[in-house]
Amino acid sequence: MSFWQNIYEHFDPIAFYIGPLSVHWYGIMYVSALLGAIFIAKWFVKKDRIPMALSVVDSYFLWAELAVIIGARVGFILIYDPHTSYYLSHPWEIFNPFQNGEFVGIRGMSYHGSVFGFLIVTFIYCKKYRYSVWQLLDLAALSVPLAYVLGRIGNFLNQELVGRATDVPWGIYVDGVLRHPSQLYEAFFEGLLVFIVVFIYRRYKKYDGELIAIYGITYSIGRFIAEFWRQPDAQVGFVYGGWLTTGQLLSLVIIAIGIFLYAYIIKSNKKAIEHKNIKLKKNKKRH
Repeated sequence: MSFWQNIYEHFDPIAFYIGPLSVHWYGIMYVSALLGAIFIAKWFVKKDRIPMALSVVDSYFLWAELAVIIGARVGFILIYDPHTSYYLSHPWEIFNPFQNGEFVGIRGMSYHGSVFGFLIVTFIYCKKYRYSVWQLLDLAALSVPLAYVLGRIGNFLNQELVGRATDVPWGIYVDGVLRHPSQLYEAFFEGLLVFIVVFIYRRYKKYDGELIAIYGITYSIGRFIAEFWRQPDAQVGFVYGGWLTTGQLLSLVIIAIGIFLYAYIIKSNKKAIEHKNIKLKKNKKRH
């Protein structure tokens, strides 16, 4: 247990160097997550016999993953970064991987920002190529959770988004303070657990769009719970009552949207079926 508690002393967040450039484990995990999402999507297309060409999966996820990176970065700037005004007046610096002439990579990503970028590009893609928005979103709901686990492990390896101080025996030391390995909690609650729920529910869904609604609800519940062990961002702190974090507040919003979306999908599809049945009955009477 001692080795585990002091794991950051024995682990270098930099995996290797390419000349003067340092390649971090976080970057490797992030890229692995993006590629993993494509692989998982193709697996579900084949397994569940989803009427979709694999070439569509490749092109759609390429669009989506670029949007995720852009949305995540911009979201972090707008929600968490204390220098928002600077970046708004110097937008070319948002994706600048150099600081003082040193390559440090692009740091600071927001999940909720990535969701916003992802949704925008999905609607644009579907309108451009005339695909079903709900079908693609449901496929994403199946593909993202396990890939997300890799992203949170990347946070852990990069020694960021640390947990709150604790005295539990499985805690890890971060700068001399024993803390919850909250990144791993998030990998479980927001990734693995969400995947299990969506994976099982897919067998019971009646309409396209249900899975993305379930994903949004379950992810946000998992995020809300995991945030109780995660140290709030120093520049933001708690947003209400000395306990509610920005992540929890945004999760409540997504839960509400997910419930509304789920109810809308069920209700609108039932109405469409009823309307269709009424038309069929009228046509039968005429004949």
